[in-house]
Order: sequence, then structure tokens, then C-alpha cells
Amino acid sequence: MNYRHITFAAALICTSLTALSPAAAGEPRAVIELFTSQGCSSCPAADKIIGELAQDSSLLTMSLAVDYWDYLGWKDTLALHDHSERQRAYAYARGDREVYTPQVVVNGIVHVLGSDKAAIEKAIAQTRRTAAPLTLLVTMAVTDGKVTVNVPAATDEHHSGEVWLCPITSKVPVSIGRGENNGRTLTYTNVVRRWVKLGEWNGKAASFSMPVAELPNADYLLQDIDQLAVVVQSDAAAAKPGLMLGAATASLR
Repeated sequence: MNYRHITFAAALICTSLTALSPAAAGEPRAVIELFTSQGCSSCPAADKIIGELAQDSSLLTMSLAVDYWDYLGWKDTLALHDHSERQRAYAYARGDREVYTPQVVVNGIVHVLGSDKAAIEKAIAQTRRTAAPLTLLVTMAVTDGKVTVNVPAATDEHHSGEVWLCPITSKVPVSIGRGENNGRTLTYTNVVRRWVKLGEWNGKAASFSMPVAELPNADYLLQDIDQLAVVVQSDAAAAKPGLMLGAATASLR
């Protein structure tokens, strides 16, 4: 399959997000979301690149498996329908209807082909130059069985956003049994398993928390996740997710 692509006339509502730790890794440069599918033969190259970029501590890379290629013969074992909705919502926000795999969205506002590493780096530079993403120095800690996220007061014109927490599995090997990648064993990096809305940020310093025991759901166990990521994203409440304002990660291992 050469570069999977779909055009959608309308967007569905977005319900997800994710992020990077300024305290642990210095100034974060970008949140990189890869929309991928186990049923897409063009995606393994992009999955490999995300694995490489994940070695850069200034980047938060996330794999978001979509479900709209499942009909081709292989049901993606990591896909969430929310991923597909989020990708469509991004296209709606940009106004370009560009929804395809593998697609990377950088800092919530620019999309590029996920298998083009140079284009990803260019998009990172572009967003930092023109939109000033990740200006909020968000921090996150896991102590006494609780996840706590601190968001500082606004320092620029952005004074509102939503705070989302994501459980993540760092590495997931999958043996593909049917479809275009039949017979291959592929490894997925920083797989997003769920989105939990912690609350609204109104421009003032605020703290958000939840028990670690409430992180799992019916699809995975607590031992299946080894990282947490949080993002503050502008306009995330509507079907038009916007600029990444802040991000942080924490380890569960």
C-alpha cells in the first residue's frame, strides 16, 4: 500500500492527548503524535522513526493506532476509535481534511508524512518559530499511590486549555496474522492506551490529581503501562484541538 489516505467531510469530537517533562529533560521541543495502523504496509517505516525519535529526551513521541483500516483483514490490536476521531478533529481544525496513515501531527498544529523524518524535524522547527508551543512548564509526580500534575500560571496570550493524562506502554511487539503486514512482527513505541481528562486550565496556577489504581480500564492492566504523559492543549474541548501549551511525563517503573 503506498501511503494510505482518506478524506472526511466532517470531523468527530476529539477525546485524547499526551506529553514531556521539562524538569527531567530540559526544555521540551515538541509533542509528536503518530497516527498509525497495523493494517497499513506504509506504516512500519514511520513506526521505526518514532522509535528513533523517542530516544531524544526533548521530544514526546506517541503512537496512536487507528481503527479505520481494520476492514482490510486485520483488526489492529492497539487501535482505539478515539484515535481515529482525534485525527479527524485535527483535520477539521486545520481545514484541510487530510487524514491518512502514517501521519504525524507536531505540537498539535502541523501535519507531515510520518515516514519522512526530515519533514518531522522541519515541522518541529516551524512550530517553534511561528507558534511558540510548550511554554507552560508543566510538572508531574507519582507519589503515595497518586499522580499529581502542576500547571503554572499563563505567561503569554494563551489562558485556557484542557489537561489530559495518558497511560503509555513504551514498547509493544505485535505479530501480524493477516492483512498487508501478514507474517511480520512489528514493535510499537510509546503506545497510548487511554485518555483521562483531569480538568480545565483557566490561566491560573492549578494542580490536578488521580489515584494510580484508577489508571487501568477493561482493555489493559496496571502492569501493562510503564509511563504516564500529560498535556495541556488549547481548544481541546471542541472538535478542534489546537496548540500544545505544556507537557510532562513520569515513569511508573
